Amino acid sequence: MASKPHPPLMKKHSQTDLISRLKSRKILGVGGEDDDGEVHRSKISQMLGNEMKFAVREPVGLRVWILISAVGFTVMALMALVFPNQLYEVVFEEELATINISVRLYGGALLSLALIMWNGLYTAEKIVIQWTLLSEACYFAVQFLVTSITLMEIGILPNAAMLLLLSRVLFLVVTMAYYYHLGRKPKKI
Repeated sequence: MASKPHPPLMKKHSQTDLISRLKSRKILGVGGEDDDGEVHRSKISQMLGNEMKFAVREPVGLRVWILISAVGFTVMALMALVFPNQLYEVVFEEELATINISVRLYGGALLSLALIMWNGLYTAEKIVIQWTLLSEACYFAVQFLVTSITLMEIGILPNAAMLLLLSRVLFLVVTMAYYYHLGRKPKKI
């Protein structure tokens, strides 16, 4: 019995066949939009989550601001730890010998905040940056209040203290502006 020769098999290239690829992706549940409007390129990214959702759209100058803050906090902390009397004299224009321990504790607290700022500078996570900015804003607000109350109790208003108060208000406004812009939801196009 003579068998009839089979025609040569044609291999189907499903990678290049567009309809076949679309059908395969539909069966796998990949390529369509999910509830958040995101299109997943693979089942793995769909299961693990899309990294782009964690990416931060940073306002212009945010990293520079955090760098300036980190350097400023570090310098002030070191000055408070090493030269406590001189730092107090510059702000309040009076000399107190018993203030060393308080100013050094203030320097330690500033150094802790400086470490938070340095961490915020090198992170890519939005929540860490937001908490860094919020910590900085709280510090500026508390320092403004404490310095204002202290100046009212003393009854003097030195130029250095006024400059300190104005700078704290300015820094608070800038920090809160970055915090606000970082927390906004991006507009969907």
